[in-house]
Amino acid sequence: MKKVTFKSAGLELVGHLYLPANYEEGEKYPAVPILGPMTYAKEQAPTEYAKRFAERGYVALAFDPRYRGESAGAPRELEDPRAKVEDAKAAAKYLAALSMVNNQQIVGFAVCQGSSEMLRAVSEDDLFKGLVTVAGHYRDREGDIQWMGTEEALEERIAEGKVALNTFKQTGEVINVPAVDQTRTDVGMPGKFVWDWYHTWADQGIWTNNYPKMSDAMLFEYESLTAAQKLDKPYLMIHSDNSFLPDAAKRQFEAVPATNKKLQWEGETGHLQYYDDPEILDRTANQAIEWYNAIFG
Repeated sequence: MKKVTFKSAGLELVGHLYLPANYEEGEKYPAVPILGPMTYAKEQAPTEYAKRFAERGYVALAFDPRYRGESAGAPRELEDPRAKVEDAKAAAKYLAALSMVNNQQIVGFAVCQGSSEMLRAVSEDDLFKGLVTVAGHYRDREGDIQWMGTEEALEERIAEGKVALNTFKQTGEVINVPAVDQTRTDVGMPGKFVWDWYHTWADQGIWTNNYPKMSDAMLFEYESLTAAQKLDKPYLMIHSDNSFLPDAAKRQFEAVPATNKKLQWEGETGHLQYYDDPEILDRTANQAIEWYNAIFG
């Protein structure tokens, strides 16, 4: 692994580039940029998958999106899905320019909410030749209502995000709340389930528990269903009954027009097992590599 930098919309992004275990100078390899869950840092699930892809002969890039981790951009920790779409495209462009990368074998990979963003990036950018998404948080109005609990709760959160965005535009003040909290409902990702996982990363200083409230004005205007409707490239969706919003995943998969697509449904595998369970990580990486290799013949 080596630390690398590349530009997206003029901002410097920082990533960890993993070279294939069988790397030889002068050879060209397939490559995969990776997007992680909402508010992710590159050291979390993206690194776990990048290591496994490299072990199996791929160049893999785990990177911090703009506003987070070691990458540039302000306000810090802003959650902007469309910015992540552009960052994923920039990552693919960076990989395509590397001498060891076969630029006809660049494929997208994403976990949780990164799946909705990578889905759009792959559908819009011809550098990508295929896609695998894992335990995806796919975005449409119906799913957002289910996520927030009620339509009223969703509208309240959108309204509060717009107020915070207007405050920032008028005064420069950033209204921040925690990204996760055990009891508060006005945070980025409410609930003990996500708190239990994320706060340990904050305790280690790897991940910042912060969420600019104006993110909600951007987060909830984003959807991935129209991107799914345009995806004509080979696509493997890996999901389970215990992954987030399984009905939304099925809606998005059904909307994809690509003839070469597969839904790998995995019964009771827990959502967070796809983040850090070694057995599930190994299995999922193997499934992704098998799919990618089949694309390239």
